[in-house]
Amino acid sequence: MIELLLCAGIAGYAALRVVLERNTMRKLPFLNVVSFAVAGAIVLIVPHPLAVLAAAAYFVGSTLESNAIASTWAGGGKKDE
Repeated sequence: MIELLLCAGIAGYAALRVVLERNTMRKLPFLNVVSFAVAGAIVLIVPHPLAVLAAAAYFVGSTLESNAIASTWAGGGKKDE
């Protein structure tokens, strides 16, 4: 139970920082932390061996999403004309 509360506390703090931070680039690491905490909470809440696969799928998808957001903000995908 303490592990789940720790994940929830970390996710809550990171979510609060995402909401309150004004600089978008400084929000992105906290967005990743929220994703890590949610993946950990999935494993801790669901008592089934396939929960690890579900958490891994969520983790991979959220990481790809965060990387796409960071790449867009950093100017990735621009083509020289």
